[in-house]
Amino acid sequence: MAVIKLLNLALRFVLELCALAALAYWGYQAGKSPILKIGLGAGTPLLAALIWSTFGAPGSSMELSEPLRFLLEFVIYGTAAAALFASGHTNLARTFILLVIINSLLMFYWKQ
Repeated sequence: MAVIKLLNLALRFVLELCALAALAYWGYQAGKSPILKIGLGAGTPLLAALIWSTFGAPGSSMELSEPLRFLLEFVIYGTAAAALFASGHTNLARTFILLVIINSLLMFYWKQ
């Protein structure tokens, strides 16, 4: 069971990286000029990472309590899924959402 719990934590990390990648991809696709493509492509995931590291990361200086932390996760993962939908990757967005739901349920059940 310990191995499965460890794999679930690893999946969480991969999902966080995928969320940042989805936001970067959307930002690059949404930009009309090269400057906007680079700015949105780099700025959108950077903003999400900054918000998460400030309020959501375990041990952060302004860590939110559990109900608010869950809401923050929902917003960040939901925004990443919306970015995938907006970029035309509906199947990838659906798969991402499914994995986030499964992972979140297991994180809650195992108190990870």
